[in-house]
Amino acid sequence: MISILGISGFYHDSAAVLIIDGKIIAAAQEERFTRKKHDSSYPFHAVEFVLRNSKLKLRELDYIAFYEKPFLKFERLLETYVACAPRGFKSFSMSMPIWLREKLFQKKMLFNELKKHDQNFKDINKIYFSEHHFSHAASAFYPSPFKDAVVLTLDGVGEWATTTVAKGHDNNLEILKEIHFPHSIGLLYSAFTYYIGFKVNSGEYKVMGLAPYGKPTFKNLILDNLVDLKDDGTFRLNMKYFDYATGLKMINEKFLKLFGQPVRDPKEDLLNQFHMDIACSIQSVTEEIILRLAKSIAKESDSKNLCMAGGVSLNCVANGKILKEKVFENIWIQPAAGDAGGALGAALAVWHKELKNERFLPIKDEMQGSLLGPNFNDDEVEKTLSSLGAKYKKFPEDELLEITAKELSQNKTIGWFQGRMEFGPRALGARSIIADPRSDKMQKILNL
Repeated sequence: MISILGISGFYHDSAAVLIIDGKIIAAAQEERFTRKKHDSSYPFHAVEFVLRNSKLKLRELDYIAFYEKPFLKFERLLETYVACAPRGFKSFSMSMPIWLREKLFQKKMLFNELKKHDQNFKDINKIYFSEHHFSHAASAFYPSPFKDAVVLTLDGVGEWATTTVAKGHDNNLEILKEIHFPHSIGLLYSAFTYYIGFKVNSGEYKVMGLAPYGKPTFKNLILDNLVDLKDDGTFRLNMKYFDYATGLKMINEKFLKLFGQPVRDPKEDLLNQFHMDIACSIQSVTEEIILRLAKSIAKESDSKNLCMAGGVSLNCVANGKILKEKVFENIWIQPAAGDAGGALGAALAVWHKELKNERFLPIKDEMQGSLLGPNFNDDEVEKTLSSLGAKYKKFPEDELLEITAKELSQNKTIGWFQGRMEFGPRALGARSIIADPRSDKMQKILNL
């Protein structure tokens, strides 16, 4: 039996995953235990859960895989600051002490954190590091049902890469092409998230949700000024408008001047039609980029299958466009597409790439519906409710379903809790708010 612990952390969406003999046993994000959205700290509680779930001690594990390579990230930061000097000195002087004190020595730091789970864990050489985008690609391809596939990863930035195309076949996975920082579709989308007044690395889904209320009025302005987009979907950003490479903000005065309005203050300013049109425009540009990329890699590849991961792959509207236009015959997207899924990819990369283990083909659902988190039986639920002094009633299942259906038909919203918790940011029926989609008032009720 070979057990591998995968870990992501220290940027956003920290998570832990355990695989045993190539099978995904358990996975969870740290935020689900700490109740801090997108918690970036070392995933102590998530690691505790996956160990407890498998009844293993940390010292009994064979490998521990971290989802990215800190030295490569440090190299990118240094090269970027040097290339842009003296701009960015303030940002440089703020980030360097943290890197020199902690992040550069991440193996030792991880080792110290891991010892908190088990004082008898003594082998630092069990810790491996995967590249950020390879972790994403591995999380997308290896659990997919395909023998071969093209793998597209899109996010803000890993070490250097922001967009990659990989080829997967059997247990082999190889990255073929990359677009490098600072040219990033994820950071472009995040810049507009910031401009509309939402939190970066958190509020991007709100931009996607706001887009249908607007018109793509600014699409050409974005394509003419901010993005040099080629026919094959490759792109470069005009960095004169952005500050994220060296500054402490996403965008600068030139960006504000281009669109004619300041950054929305979420505490003071209500969303208006301008913000809806901005959201619609950047969503439309994103869809255009992803669609062009998908079409060009489909032409170049002999595979009819596409796998996707990386934070931008959570843009389900853009993914829907690839599906609708039948660019590939089959598409499989990692449910935990963001950095949390990197923990899974890192573990699978060790199993398949390093240890050369074959995949269990044909795969029906290696992710098990992404229901990989903790579960609780009736007795545990009742005990917890009683200890909290909660008011509750217990029903037989038939009666419970009948009551739920009746409540839903009367425009009530239901908090639904069953089985194992979902891994990834989407509610998939295990920890979900459910409501009647026939009601035209329901979207507003849910959002409130």
